[in-house]
Amino acid sequence: MRVGRKGFVNLFGMSMSVGIDLGTANILVYVKGKGIVLREPSVVAVDKDTDKILAIGQEARDMIGRTPGNIVAIRPLRDGVIADYEMTESMIRHFLEKVIGRSFLFRPKVMICVPTGVNDVEKRAVQEAAEQAGAKRTELIEEPIAAALGAGIDISEPMGSMVVDIGGGTCDVAVISLGGIVCGESLRVAGDKFDSDIEFYIKKEYSLMIGERTAENIKVKVGAAYPGARRETMSVRGRDVISGLPKNINVESDEIAGALHDSVESIVMCVKNVLERTPPELAADIMDHGIVLTGGGAMLYGLADLIRKETNIPAMLADDPLSCVAIGTGKALEYGKKH
Repeated sequence: MRVGRKGFVNLFGMSMSVGIDLGTANILVYVKGKGIVLREPSVVAVDKDTDKILAIGQEARDMIGRTPGNIVAIRPLRDGVIADYEMTESMIRHFLEKVIGRSFLFRPKVMICVPTGVNDVEKRAVQEAAEQAGAKRTELIEEPIAAALGAGIDISEPMGSMVVDIGGGTCDVAVISLGGIVCGESLRVAGDKFDSDIEFYIKKEYSLMIGERTAENIKVKVGAAYPGARRETMSVRGRDVISGLPKNINVESDEIAGALHDSVESIVMCVKNVLERTPPELAADIMDHGIVLTGGGAMLYGLADLIRKETNIPAMLADDPLSCVAIGTGKALEYGKKH
């Protein structure tokens, strides 16, 4: 089939719209009309001797804890913000090229999520990194707004909705009404902090060194938000601090719940603080419709139940908590097209 010149212009003159959930732990890319097309860890593997990037994403994550001394696997984003600008730019460029190809016949319009508490300098750093990576124009959306959209909440109504978005680096708690955040708070306690809490506990209690991937596995398989939430046991292998030799131990859910207590308590207190600042009419709406939890960190076993017990307000995990922010970014792109 031959395409005329006019048809060619129509086909390639359109600019692609891309939504990016630029998470501390994972990056999800949403392409308008296609949905989520990419989901990979926010990790870059670098050769320290030459500063050459060796791998990005899943391939780089597989290297964590298993590389020679000259190769380091780093996370360019920490606590929801850019810690290494050049690596973040390279990572965004890599994923954009993976999604739309290297040719960049048309530079995409990009929308990126940022945590509620980021300042103007941090916001500008995100925009510049995306534009240097090949974006035609970059817009930002706050994570709780995107999370609410992705969870299926109609944020345009004059009705209060509460979202607790717990990612890898930040926990964002917000009350949303008429498309905006009425009151909110961002806490740099989330999934990564849970992992480091577990690493610290295992080292202190058992004199055993474990890596972040093992800590994450413990969190998923036996982790709990409070003692008694579940009864699971797991065998854990690591390196004995004293002998330096491999060693096996068994850990139980209640132990991990104790290790996570302070971090979980910080999140519960953050939710309570935001509720205390919520206008009475919106608080009544939240009582009726409940609190929605999104993000990978919100999947900690029993966390929704604990928030419900502590606030006396129904709390529920979104249907697809890991994808909510990316899906919401896509919906925001669609919404922006109509307005």
